[in-house]
Amino acid sequence: MSNPLLDFSALPRFAEIVPPHVSPAVDTLLAEARATVDDITAATVEPSWENFVAPLADVLDRLDRAWGQVAHLNAVVNTPALREAYHANLPKITAFHTELAQDDRVFARYRAIADSSVFASLAPAQRRMIENTLRDFRLSGAELPADKKARFKAVDEELALSSSRYEDNVLDATNAWALYVDDAAALAGVPADVMAAARQAAEDDGKAGFKLSLRMPCYHPLMQYAEDRRLRETLYHAYGQRASEFGNPEWDNTPLIGRILELREEIATLLGYGSFADVSLIPKMARSPDEVLSFLRDLAGRAKPYAERDMAELRDFAREELGLDDLAGWDIPYASEKLRQARYSFSDEEVKQYFPEDRVLEGLFALVARLFGVTMRESRASAWHPTVRFYDVIDGSGTTVGQFYLDLYARPAKRGGAWMDNAVNRRRHGERLQHPVACLTCNFSAPVGGKPALFTHDNVTTLFHEFGHGLHLLLTRVDVPGVSGLEGVEWDAVELPSQFLENFCWEWEVLQSMTAHVDTGASLPRSLYEKVLSAKNFQSGMQMVRQLEFALFDMQLHHHFDRAKATPQQLAAAVREEVAVVPRSADDRGLTHAFSHIFAGGYAAGYYSYKWAEVLSADAYSLFEEHGVLSAATGARFRDEVLARGGSRPALESFVAFRGRLPQIDALLRHNAMSVS
Repeated sequence: MSNPLLDFSALPRFAEIVPPHVSPAVDTLLAEARATVDDITAATVEPSWENFVAPLADVLDRLDRAWGQVAHLNAVVNTPALREAYHANLPKITAFHTELAQDDRVFARYRAIADSSVFASLAPAQRRMIENTLRDFRLSGAELPADKKARFKAVDEELALSSSRYEDNVLDATNAWALYVDDAAALAGVPADVMAAARQAAEDDGKAGFKLSLRMPCYHPLMQYAEDRRLRETLYHAYGQRASEFGNPEWDNTPLIGRILELREEIATLLGYGSFADVSLIPKMARSPDEVLSFLRDLAGRAKPYAERDMAELRDFAREELGLDDLAGWDIPYASEKLRQARYSFSDEEVKQYFPEDRVLEGLFALVARLFGVTMRESRASAWHPTVRFYDVIDGSGTTVGQFYLDLYARPAKRGGAWMDNAVNRRRHGERLQHPVACLTCNFSAPVGGKPALFTHDNVTTLFHEFGHGLHLLLTRVDVPGVSGLEGVEWDAVELPSQFLENFCWEWEVLQSMTAHVDTGASLPRSLYEKVLSAKNFQSGMQMVRQLEFALFDMQLHHHFDRAKATPQQLAAAVREEVAVVPRSADDRGLTHAFSHIFAGGYAAGYYSYKWAEVLSADAYSLFEEHGVLSAATGARFRDEVLARGGSRPALESFVAFRGRLPQIDALLRHNAMSVS
């Protein structure tokens, strides 16, 4: 087909997609979807799975696959033309989904199936999909009167566009900032590979010296290692002020945040709920905002004494060993790294030499093969960038059960962070099985100077995290649309497989097989491993209250927050006062750039999910600790009861089926070296 976005015969043709393809494909698929809706709702026969649910799911799958490719490209190879095409079509996509979710004809037929005598004879996954769909209809305003439906649709469209612009502004503000340094002495302490990348970046711009940026592979090590305190301060302020009133007014996310909150409040009001948090929690495991706030504050009460201890130790060390009497925000990463080196006698830079990319991938794939009985075979596919790798997932019988793209390196036109996208969901089309395809994306440092990419242990943990999400998609055995893979999984349980897989990054049996010194080929020495392990919970109190700060802010922001009495920035300051221990500069504007999860992603009134799911993941991993961390039998049980089930049953049922009981918090506290009380 001339338009690659309309070809669903095989894998996406990513390399061929250009902005002019977007609008024609979207228009064609929307017309096809609307025609299908008209046809299946005009039929005079009683609605059934075969004549109603399946054809609707098929046409929506095509639309979702095509638009998913556009959205993914907009995130990983963003260009002005692609962004324009994306923004031109986002309102169309949003409007269609809102129309569909409010279509009385479709809603009535789903209700007719649910009320019919044949409903009980459907497969459990099919019943779950229909029940979820009816719930989602109600949450999309299907039961509202006509005037309120129209307003709901308008709000939904504006909200989608505002969220996309938030992310665009962060990317633009990040890419626009650069600092050129002529003298290498000004970068004393900075690792050699970071220096080499900065020199290459300057050369690419036709300049001498070194180009510093706010992208993570540059910013983070500079804050950790640069001895020049004024340089760290400069970077700190530039990073903390991105997409705020301190920069280009066109990229200021402050008014967008206010508008996003206003729109979400209106959605809650239209649906008859007291707050957007109430709406957000309906399809989640948590039952109410108060339950979530109680959970978060209980954890904060347990963690803050440890965080205060961590901070006191850091202040003492900085004063006595580094001569820093006033520990500022730009000193925290630097002083923390110095303290860790002094206490445990190793640095991230030292450990990093043992984690070259290919060795890490070999170790990860070997672990997954042992635990879950599948192997990864590198293959070839059309991709969006030359550095993207592609793999088949093969089960024990030699059958391909899934495939995935792996995009590991940071680039100027690529959104920051790490995430997993679904390119294709598992579906059955008659006799043909459509297997799942994932896009795994990170932002690590690329190879420099002829050497392979080297990963810090934190990078390795991030890779395992995203791969856990990927396995949730790739190892599903559910063919039913809406509950296959991650579809239909409660949002506060989605992080269970990802956080669970992180635990293996700390096991000697695993690290032995995934390390080889970049120069000598030697495995990670046991002595260095012991140091890394002993530092596992270094500043764990500070790290936990940081996450709790974000989660508490998010939930309070979306639950009875009175914007007439305070600004989001003031709420953030109040939450910091309650739980945080790390100093922040008065001009820090983290809300405008660090909260894509809640202002541009799906975590609004849901950021608590990371901690909620961490309870589940730590408790799930404790069964491996009891039976052997490389137990194939326990791995098979996790695959069968959690990964394979997708959203075909409640997440709590899947957890209990695996663990044999309800989740307990003890393992989480133990893993963070916090006493159980």
